[in-house]
Amino acid sequence: MPEAIWFRDDARPRKPRLSRERIVEASVALLDAEGVSGFSMRALAARLQAGTMSLYEYVKSKEDVLDLALDEVLGEIEPDEGPSWRATVVRRLTQSRHVMRRHPWVPALTATRPLLGPNALARSRLFYSTLADAGLSGPALVAAVGALTSYVNGYVAAENTWWATIRTPAADTEIRERVGRFLEENATELSRQAQVDNGDFDRQFLLGLDIILDGIETRLGADA
Repeated sequence: MPEAIWFRDDARPRKPRLSRERIVEASVALLDAEGVSGFSMRALAARLQAGTMSLYEYVKSKEDVLDLALDEVLGEIEPDEGPSWRATVVRRLTQSRHVMRRHPWVPALTATRPLLGPNALARSRLFYSTLADAGLSGPALVAAVGALTSYVNGYVAAENTWWATIRTPAADTEIRERVGRFLEENATELSRQAQVDNGDFDRQFLLGLDIILDGIETRLGADA
């Protein structure tokens, strides 16, 4: 894996026509439009109406641009605190989900690179300190952060893939009805349990999150 930009002292010369800020802004827009698979330095240069080689006056590589774009959108997660540790976690992960819905390429990048940019670090500090102040420490703290992060990333990755494929609420309803009829005819018990007619992604996300938080709260009570 190429060395992440955050490990380098990478103050690069600036020219008046471009800036790292403009490059990052255009990178986010390109990623939103084309995803990671459609991202290239050539496509980015075209969006900026600049030569491809001119970008390297500001960044060392494509990976640098992806790191910077990712940290930029992570800054959309407001690092605010709720009235309790649970409320703070729910706010943080709900906002994270909204950011990853607006920028569907985010889950893939968060899974493949260190999140060490200023925005990522600020939000990680709050997340860890919230759970630490609740009473978690050591491996239990790390495991709780990992479980919650994996939940939101996995949920949104599946949600994004679903809507990229199904595309409309009407199509979502139709496939759920077809699956429901099939299960009623071929797996009656599973049909009752799975409730495939429930297409409320918001409610399901919060319910799943509550179940994980209940487990964490039980752990806190056991360690008291």
